[in-house]
Amino acid sequence: GFETVSYIIEGSIEHKDSQGNSGKLRQGAVQWMTAGAGIIHCEMPTQEFQKAGGLMHGFQIWVNLPAKDKMCKPRYQEYQADDIPKVTSPDGKVNVVVVSGEAYGKSAIIETHTPIAYLHYRVAHGGTGVWQVPMATEWTNGKEGDDMNIMCYVISGKGKFGGTEKLAEGGDMVVFENGPSTQDKRATVTFTNAGEEELGLLLLAGKPLKEPMSRYGPFVMNTKEEIEQAFWDYQTGEFGKISF
Repeated sequence: GFETVSYIIEGSIEHKDSQGNSGKLRQGAVQWMTAGAGIIHCEMPTQEFQKAGGLMHGFQIWVNLPAKDKMCKPRYQEYQADDIPKVTSPDGKVNVVVVSGEAYGKSAIIETHTPIAYLHYRVAHGGTGVWQVPMATEWTNGKEGDDMNIMCYVISGKGKFGGTEKLAEGGDMVVFENGPSTQDKRATVTFTNAGEEELGLLLLAGKPLKEPMSRYGPFVMNTKEEIEQAFWDYQTGEFGKISF
């Protein structure tokens, strides 16, 4: 009933799953896996990385699926660094990896069930990053829009965020109070590098599902009864098995 999004900053991992998918994620790669009706998967450092050693640095977030999509067919999307769209601000001080959503007019190639922005910003000394909040009709495919959850996780450096210039540094999460843009006002999220080193951050945004959620272990559904059914499906082999 959810999706995992793995983004590799440094190092490399190998993936296998019960749908027969396999791949190696190297520096800068993204894996967007939809568990949906059920999948068994395994991620481990590649043999090359295990032999050579080094720093493994990456992120994995879980994306909750709406109730209507929770039992969808599992899906696996994998893109290496060279395939993922990237964009630079007009002043050259901001570089963005567009994992999903859009930044500075550049759109992602990954398909998502719900509108999601996943953007890796790197802001040079003295630079200011900007993200234009989508208009309600853009965010909801022409339907009336809702407020959005918007947050920034600071990977490295220090920055000032939003109109209040809230200061945050590596390891901090900044949560914005915001809603979709309108025809009369184009809302923006801003952050300025407040230090000497590069400011690195993940900007994450999504439309709230406004549905009940039940989670236990590796399962995410809407009710406790659905979680119990998910455990039963797993134990009886409905998710398949991984071939090594």
